[in-house]
Amino acid sequence: MTGESSAYRLSVRALRGSAAGLALLVALSAQAQAQSVVVQGNRRVDTETIRSYVQGQSAAQARQDLINTGLFSSVNVTQRGNQLVVAVRENEVINRVVFQGNKKLKSEQLEGEVQSKARGPFSQSIVDSDVSRIREVYQRSGRGMATVTPQVVQLSDGRVDVVFNISEGDKTGVKSIDFTGNQAFSSGRLRDQMTTTESNFLSWLKSSDVYDPDRIAADLELVRRYYLKHGYADFRIVNTDVQFDPSSNGYRITIAIEEGQQYKVGQTTVDSRIPDVNADQLNRLVKTTSGSVYNAEEVEKTLQGMTTTVASKGYAFSQVRPQGNRNPQTGTIDIAYIVEEGPRVYIERINVRGNTRTRDYVVRREFDVGEGDAYNKVLIDKAEKRLNNLGFFKRVRVTNEPGSTPDRVIVNVDVEDQPTGQFSIAGGYSTSDGFIGEVSLSESNFLGRGQYVRVAASLGQYSEGFEFSFTEPFFLDRRMAAGFDLFTKSSDNTQYSYYENRVTGGTLRLGLPLTDESTLLLRYSLFQTKIEIPNTINQPYNDCWYSLAPTYPFSSPACINNGEASLALKEASGEYLTSLVGYTLSYNTLDSNKNPRSGVYAEVKQDFAGLGGDSQYVRTTGEARYYHELMENIVGMLKVQGGYLIGNDLRITDQFFMGPSLVRGFAPSGLGPRDASDPNNNALGGTTYFGGTAEVQFPIFGLPRELGMRGAVFADAGTLFGYKGKTNFAGIAPTPVAAGYPTSISVIDSSEIRSAVGASLLWQSPLGPIRFDYAYPITKNRYDRTQYFRFSGGTSF
Repeated sequence: MTGESSAYRLSVRALRGSAAGLALLVALSAQAQAQSVVVQGNRRVDTETIRSYVQGQSAAQARQDLINTGLFSSVNVTQRGNQLVVAVRENEVINRVVFQGNKKLKSEQLEGEVQSKARGPFSQSIVDSDVSRIREVYQRSGRGMATVTPQVVQLSDGRVDVVFNISEGDKTGVKSIDFTGNQAFSSGRLRDQMTTTESNFLSWLKSSDVYDPDRIAADLELVRRYYLKHGYADFRIVNTDVQFDPSSNGYRITIAIEEGQQYKVGQTTVDSRIPDVNADQLNRLVKTTSGSVYNAEEVEKTLQGMTTTVASKGYAFSQVRPQGNRNPQTGTIDIAYIVEEGPRVYIERINVRGNTRTRDYVVRREFDVGEGDAYNKVLIDKAEKRLNNLGFFKRVRVTNEPGSTPDRVIVNVDVEDQPTGQFSIAGGYSTSDGFIGEVSLSESNFLGRGQYVRVAASLGQYSEGFEFSFTEPFFLDRRMAAGFDLFTKSSDNTQYSYYENRVTGGTLRLGLPLTDESTLLLRYSLFQTKIEIPNTINQPYNDCWYSLAPTYPFSSPACINNGEASLALKEASGEYLTSLVGYTLSYNTLDSNKNPRSGVYAEVKQDFAGLGGDSQYVRTTGEARYYHELMENIVGMLKVQGGYLIGNDLRITDQFFMGPSLVRGFAPSGLGPRDASDPNNNALGGTTYFGGTAEVQFPIFGLPRELGMRGAVFADAGTLFGYKGKTNFAGIAPTPVAAGYPTSISVIDSSEIRSAVGASLLWQSPLGPIRFDYAYPITKNRYDRTQYFRFSGGTSF
């Protein structure tokens, strides 16, 4: 009975509580119905829209919500009896946004930076913020003295014009970049690692001296990576002080660093904690070797190689992490590469943001992982590095955020497109080609597809030509570069030989990356060669034969001595087709392809002619270059090269012709086999050559590095020999005009080494690389032709 009584009392209390709550709701409802909302002061914003922000809210919250819309400059909410009065003052509407005084930056660019927009609400605070944004844009473009004055022009109907009056001022450059705390490397060497440069007399030609905070931050990362590459594992940047100097109208940057000590690699071990992954098999992927200077890039390459290898064995969630144990007393770091199963986290989504021109798939294909795959930070970092190396973007940033579940992650790729097209008009001069001009148009991100297209036309004193190239870097959605080239070029070789030629054809090519350092390029070429021997009064190089010189009226025995072409060259005259397949195997560990300081570049080429056409031969060539920094900014280079040709019925134009490309100090076609029966000793070419070069490059004191000028001293040695063409032309040659004109040739063919020493001036000019060489031959054959001075230059793309 007691339990039933208690239940009864609870039921009564609940009923009473429900009745009280119901009464309260009824009262509130009645009050709400009795209370009306009165809106005052609105002209453009609908009354019901304002009421929707007020109903059901406290007066303070309603006021704040209305202010946050940005439509009102002031809002007052008051209670008057049963009325809630909302008095508003609307913001004026912007009729247009105008920029005045801007010449260096277009109005369209500034419109994208400001938040004040035409037909939007006017806000003085936003206008003030826009002034700061405009100044920041000018600061990044190198005009830190720019001033911006806003002006509001009142119009009818609550409209205003917002005018930004801009005084752009002069260009604001970086006057000095100084480092403190550096002992191992000079400030000049560290400045060499940065893309930001100091202002100097070349500032009118460059924009790299413009102060840009984002670029400075990226440069500091380059400096940090440089130290880590050279063994300074404890390196850190303590402080970066940037001061604007009004007296010099520029910035002075001081970077304080702590280098720490240099470490070498101690013991390297691989610890595999995955049962089916053998640590001994992964040892061959280790790039860091005991006793060598610690290099963070080699650690990174090791991580990438091991991660890819382990993942290919079916362990998608594996991770490889380095564990370094520093020993300051011995100056070594013991490195252990630990291979283990990582957390099972999947990539839920990859967001590509900010690409206004480059297509999404161009960004996504640089990732070795995709949506739904296992997340691996090493592979994500590798993709970020690839995107930066494309050259398509000003900025690349890859970040992560949690996905919809704890085992999901979202990868965000933020990029900013930059111009990738180039139009160039350039000129140059070389002792072999004379004056030459070139007009070219290239695009490395064609239509945002990542394809490379180039068209160029050249016209010179002794040559002219046209080229068209197309490359698809991801052929069949694989990391293979496929493309084709179309070309035609005519050359006047009468300076050093007695013929003119035109080559017209095309090449199909396919590049296959074997490793990060090795590449295999396959190609097929089909081209037609036309050889002509001039026969004019000024160039009587073919006047001893009737059939080859029917219009030349002065044939006589003297024709032999007035510059007659060799019989071998006459036999090669005409048109013939060459069809060949070939390959190039290259290996590249250079730290920079443009200005290498260390590393090796080597390549082997083979071409097999005879797949149809008129030529049959196998041509093999090779070259290797080794760079090593002897002292700071002084680079030594050793180079070896060679070639060998075998074939049937080789024409003279199939042979190797060598000159300054093998040994400087010799003219084009200036060394090698020659025609002894010809008073002018025409060059015949050879089938075998080899040579070597030792060169030391150094900076020129007092010149800024961005001028791109360096000096060099060198020594060359090499030889060309082994003429394998015809020597007897009886039955081939027409009836000679001159009595006793020979029908065969005798060959001067010697394998003696030619050598020369000299000095060079190298200039990375705005028009491209230019090189001046002065060489003095030390050893030569009596029939060789020398050329002490050589000047080459033009444009590079």
